[in-house]
Amino acid sequence: MGFGKNNVLHRNHFRKDWQRRVRTWFDQPGRKLRRRNTRAAKAATLGVRPLQHLRPAVRGQTIQYNSRVREGRGFTFAELKEAGIARKAARGLGIVVDHRRRNLSEEGKAVNVDRLKAYKARLIVYPKKAGKPKKGDSTAEELSAETTRAAIPLPPSVLPEQPRKITTEERNFKAYRALRDARAEQRHAGAKKIRQQKKEEEEANKKK
Repeated sequence: MGFGKNNVLHRNHFRKDWQRRVRTWFDQPGRKLRRRNTRAAKAATLGVRPLQHLRPAVRGQTIQYNSRVREGRGFTFAELKEAGIARKAARGLGIVVDHRRRNLSEEGKAVNVDRLKAYKARLIVYPKKAGKPKKGDSTAEELSAETTRAAIPLPPSVLPEQPRKITTEERNFKAYRALRDARAEQRHAGAKKIRQQKKEEEEANKKK
């Protein structure tokens, strides 16, 4: 601890009761056991219901993480509609719904629709009263079938592709040029449309 010039000496406090201020983690094994027992108790109370809600498979944000597939918040209305599941009914079946999420690609939508259909095929809905089953409840054969509580796994991040030769068309394709042209076309689409309309109007006026 150095001092310079004619400065005031530091008032160091070396006699604090530091033992009271130290955070220990000696109860970690006990906490681990308690969490395990809580999970087991919850699973027992749930009966044959799935342990976790069904969530969609989504891509991570940004270039760094978009190659990874993870669980999202909830399914979109479009995905539920295509899978043939009502919005309100989904919440009672353990399917999470997110009204804010939007589908930005057909591929991503198809993955989640297949996920919902697979879940629906495995789903067994027990009637509230055994003697009076309602519409949408499972049949007697389905009720007697074996049940599983294993979660539906996420799809693979990248589908493996067999090695093949590069075609002449792929070799001659200029990806950077194609992207720049597409951007320019999108940027100038409005101005082109206005010019075309003006040209058509001028031609129409000349004919008059």
